[in-house]
Amino acid sequence: MASILSENAADPIDALLSAHGLRRTHAARRVLGWLLAHPDTSYTHAQLQVALAGEGDASDSAGLDRVTLYRLIDRLTQVGLLLCRVDASRVRRYQAMPAGVHAMPHFECQSCHRDSPLEGALQANAGDLERAAQSAIDALKALGYQGMSLDFAVRGVCADCATGSTGGHHRRGTAA
Repeated sequence: MASILSENAADPIDALLSAHGLRRTHAARRVLGWLLAHPDTSYTHAQLQVALAGEGDASDSAGLDRVTLYRLIDRLTQVGLLLCRVDASRVRRYQAMPAGVHAMPHFECQSCHRDSPLEGALQANAGDLERAAQSAIDALKALGYQGMSLDFAVRGVCADCATGSTGGHHRRGTAA
């Protein structure tokens, strides 16, 4: 294991893990790497387990069982590397948390359950949202709260579902 860690000392994923006080295990690098490579997608635990099993070889998936993945996701969330949000169906979804971001606005369709980032749609107001998020976090820090992020969720019916369009529409948000 020491040789694996020294090989990857310049790896940005290793640097992130180390900076947050986490061990740079193969499983941690793999999970964080996957989520960082798919920044606009949020995954349930089951969806992430399927995605990781599909991209690795048999020896890789043997070391990442359901419980190990739960614990790893929990640690990554606690240190602020992942954002955990609970959707309208009370399903937990995880997504990489970009450095320096305090609020990640997203839209959840109540019909197809697709979860879409709103950053592009809110570009003109993104600065206002970030300042409001920072203000709320600063106020809570003054009260002693720690390790915070904001989940800004808008729920409704997406344009595709509202118009009945199904072209290119995916049911990514459903729990596996």
